[in-house]
Amino acid sequence: MVAINCRDVIFQDIQAIIFDKDGTLENSQEFLRNLGQKLARLIDAKIPGIGEPLLMSFGIDGQNLNPTGLMAVGSRRENEIAAAAYIAETGRGWLESLAIAKETFEEAEKILPQSEPSPIFIGSLEVLKYLWEKGIKLGILSAASTKAVQNFVKYYQLKDYIQLEMGVDDGPSKPDPELFLQACQKLGVTPDKVLMVGDSPMDIEMAKKAGAAGCIGICWGKSEVNYLQGADVAIAHLEEIKVL
Repeated sequence: MVAINCRDVIFQDIQAIIFDKDGTLENSQEFLRNLGQKLARLIDAKIPGIGEPLLMSFGIDGQNLNPTGLMAVGSRRENEIAAAAYIAETGRGWLESLAIAKETFEEAEKILPQSEPSPIFIGSLEVLKYLWEKGIKLGILSAASTKAVQNFVKYYQLKDYIQLEMGVDDGPSKPDPELFLQACQKLGVTPDKVLMVGDSPMDIEMAKKAGAAGCIGICWGKSEVNYLQGADVAIAHLEEIKVL
């Protein structure tokens, strides 16, 4: 066990650190924004009039993606349900609405195939290697699918450092603490010895409810953002995570 220092906060007796993926390790903002815009256009072509409100529900405003919005932090299933809700408002049945949303997501992903992950944030690989060399267990827990997490780890050759590659498939999603508890169990550690590093309030809420040792919020380039106020400490770069 080690002590972790972030700015003026010290976390004692840490055995593992769990990282979010999108917005924390992977700079996926552009891909997610493009995906949301494509989805909205495809659904609007089928059911005119719901494209704009759907973009708002995804957290997309022009070229901006809200880091706390549904497209940025929600699972694939949650985004499908949100789209289905707007479709259902036009008078269609719920099962039909779900089917249209699912079909459109599959169509959009064929048009915008993510053949390779988005760029990894500069310095992330070095930080993961540094923490691993200090004997800390490392995991990724994402609202993306487990397959997407595995592809990210494989593409950036993180297998030597990452002991847990976990996404949201058919089970609970963030901020359900059960997700974090499952991750800790798979790592073989108790939550009170684990830090959570993420870029959204959902990461923070999930970890705190699960009894994590602490929560580190990250917003690349700036740490003082309102939505990270629930974290024990907020950082602008992963290099600020230091082992004492």
